[in-house]
Amino acid sequence: MQWHLDAMHADEMWKTSTGEGVTVAVIDSGVDPDLPALRGQVLEGRDFSPEAGTYADDAEGHGTGIAAVIAGTGMGAGAYGLAPGTKILPIRLWKENGEQTGKDHERTLAAAIRYAADSSAKVINMSIGGPKQSDIVTEAVQYALDKGALLFAATGNTGTSVVEYPAAVPGVVGVGSVDKQVNRAPESATGPEVDLVAPGVDIVSACNKDSSLYCRSHGTSDATALASASAALIWSKYPEWTNNQVLRVMLNTAGGPRSGNKRNDSIGYGVVRPRIALKSPGNPGPAGEYPLPDLAAAASPSPSPEDSKPAAGSQGDNQQSAAAAPSSDDESNAGLWIALGVGAALLIGAAVAIPVARARRG
Repeated sequence: MQWHLDAMHADEMWKTSTGEGVTVAVIDSGVDPDLPALRGQVLEGRDFSPEAGTYADDAEGHGTGIAAVIAGTGMGAGAYGLAPGTKILPIRLWKENGEQTGKDHERTLAAAIRYAADSSAKVINMSIGGPKQSDIVTEAVQYALDKGALLFAATGNTGTSVVEYPAAVPGVVGVGSVDKQVNRAPESATGPEVDLVAPGVDIVSACNKDSSLYCRSHGTSDATALASASAALIWSKYPEWTNNQVLRVMLNTAGGPRSGNKRNDSIGYGVVRPRIALKSPGNPGPAGEYPLPDLAAAASPSPSPEDSKPAAGSQGDNQQSAAAAPSSDDESNAGLWIALGVGAALLIGAAVAIPVARARRG
């Protein structure tokens, strides 16, 4: 049922790295530490919500599901996260009806990012999005980068050419979603702020204290979680690398557009492939240089047209694309996934008959 684990060769990667030693901050609706698949994985976090409760209270279930996609251990019904050795730092935001609301939301998000940056978390996952840009959030992102964190955010499920915030903030890695055929999911937003993509369709994960239930969900939220988990796997094996080096290797080893271009607005630099990054990372490049062009462009008082063009984040020549055939829409790389085999499927095979609760994550 967890096809994305097979496609990403999870069982093979886990022989090298499970993400041990890396903490991922999940800025979301809270994370339930009593979910069987997350027991022992969730650290003490922080609640920035004005609602009653703590970081461990997740009435919506969104943040808990995201944490399970990242770090689920297979306990309970048997669903695994991509990086089951990671720890989760839960940070709860104010959420109503699935949306981040309130006049102070931008200030709250900025505070949450700064809190995550001051913590032990190396990776900050933001499977959230909205239409509003804020200088205070932009400043918080820069603060987190300076602290050595790597930030991922969902590009949005609008299906339009408008990428949501904070994914559109310079310095945040904007993550879109693809399906089993490695085509861009129709709901995944497009635009110059799309940096990477990951599986985001028909994602099965643990989501309920009742160990007899899974959730089946879709959206750029799940894709963002898998990108964050990929970074954790890589950082665990190469703990001496900086945030810039981990991201550069992720970009250089992504399964790029079929056309052979460095990037496009549908899938960015391509589909995350942590397996390739773990085996053949290539030169991680300069430790102190952010590999995406948006940060430098945003700092320039008057960027030239050349500066604003999407560019490769590294001069390294380890870009590995499985492109074998041209694509009419140049959105995907059909050679990325392998046929489903035994491996990770055996880990959850006994649970195929278990009821599935359907959910959609934004």
